[in-house]
Amino acid sequence: LEVRHGAQVMIMDRTSSLQMDGVELRRMGQQGINGRYPIHWHLLSYADGATSSSGDVVNHFVRNSTVHDSKHRCLVIHGTNGVTLQEVRLYNRQLPATEVASLARSPQLAKVLAKPADQRTKEEVQSVYDWYLLTLDQPSLKLKDELADLEEEKAGIRARSSVTHVMQEKDSEAEAYLLIRGAYDKRGEKLKPATPAVLPAMPDDLPRNRLGLAQWLLRPENPLTARVTVNRFWQEVFGTGLVPSSGDFGISGELPTHPELLDWLAVEFREKGWNVKDLFRLIVTSATYRQDAKVSPELLARDPSNKLLARGPRFRMDAEMVRDYALKTSGLLVEKIGGPSVRPYQPDGIWDAVAMPESNTRFYKADTGEGLYRRSMYTFWKRAAPPASMDNFNAPARENCTIKRERTNTPLQALNTLNDIQFIEAARVLAQQVIQQGGPTTIARLNYLAQRVLSRSLTQDEQVILIASLINLGKEYEAAPDEAKKLITTGEAKPDPAIPAPELAAWTLIANQVMNLDETLNK
Repeated sequence: LEVRHGAQVMIMDRTSSLQMDGVELRRMGQQGINGRYPIHWHLLSYADGATSSSGDVVNHFVRNSTVHDSKHRCLVIHGTNGVTLQEVRLYNRQLPATEVASLARSPQLAKVLAKPADQRTKEEVQSVYDWYLLTLDQPSLKLKDELADLEEEKAGIRARSSVTHVMQEKDSEAEAYLLIRGAYDKRGEKLKPATPAVLPAMPDDLPRNRLGLAQWLLRPENPLTARVTVNRFWQEVFGTGLVPSSGDFGISGELPTHPELLDWLAVEFREKGWNVKDLFRLIVTSATYRQDAKVSPELLARDPSNKLLARGPRFRMDAEMVRDYALKTSGLLVEKIGGPSVRPYQPDGIWDAVAMPESNTRFYKADTGEGLYRRSMYTFWKRAAPPASMDNFNAPARENCTIKRERTNTPLQALNTLNDIQFIEAARVLAQQVIQQGGPTTIARLNYLAQRVLSRSLTQDEQVILIASLINLGKEYEAAPDEAKKLITTGEAKPDPAIPAPELAAWTLIANQVMNLDETLNK
């Protein structure tokens, strides 16, 4: 029995039950354990009838548990049937792991060290060496502490970071076989990685893996990659590619309308280091792109789809652009780059019908603050229930790779841009800026609005139409102030209380009217 720091220990009835999952404390007058200190214990027991010198350890327990109770003065430990409690140690401190390991190994080590050196097995010698490293060897203990700190730091990094799985090449070459009639269990000749014979051959110095394939795709003798890429960029800017079938450059696809231009752009793109920004700058600063989109009846009859590029492009903007343009013109757009997905405004209940009961995306809750005004590319996308405004404007469902988007015109699109909370709020914030910054006169304010949305001033005929609308709307909201207040409080952004509600409501609908012009929604 070992007693540390004056702690009093009473061993009662060694042959009764030993409760290793609990310790009984009893009041023993003024004697016993000082309740101010936590108590940690180490218990060692042998089989009944065995002696400590035999070393036949049956039960060995190392407990780093705390007893801290100022009302009790004595630690009472009961023995178990058939087990003799051989050793009890009490401490008023938490034992470090190395000391616990030393205590746990001491009976076995004593048995090993009692043997002559030439009679010890390799396992016994290793156990002594391990004990020495864990308890006495200072360099080893220092390295162990450093390793523990690094592992703790690593665990902390993993806890606050997402896990990304990365693929890497196998050391051995992948095996592939020609399957007889496509049956997986009927292998024919063994196949080696190579490129189709109709395309340029892959040089021998390139590795036969994904890296080699990428390098082969970008070689000068393989012009297809650059041609396909610049054609898709041209399609993004003009609405239609130089090869209209942008997903098919084969014999079943359409021929390029301007083959020399396509080849020149492909070479230019490749020779300038595949610089995407430089290519777009080249296209949008060209005289071809900067043409007016207006068309005469004669030219429309001769070239209805503008394949000859005799006029500038005109087509409805993509879904993301429609929403982002409304946010940009109003000043609400948050131009922060990167970060997690966001949840902007969305009609209630869209997720409820398709979500599983246990899904963590069963219910949709819109964000607050800047999450409502991030670019559309950051919108959280649930494929079973995509954002309604994106779906209305032909955004792909993201279930397949989409080379070219469809462009339809439906009443849902007009209802979306006229009534959706995101567009109403954007129009109201823009109207507030028009009133505050547009000037003292109605004409000045209307032209300020047109410059923000259309990048031009209004014609006289357009001014007459909008002034008449503004007068009528002002009268309506003067007569219905509650309706005006309801309109200007749409969305999270707060209206300026200094502006009368009827005035702001009228200008909100004027801004909404201009933001819904064909000229606004089309490129």
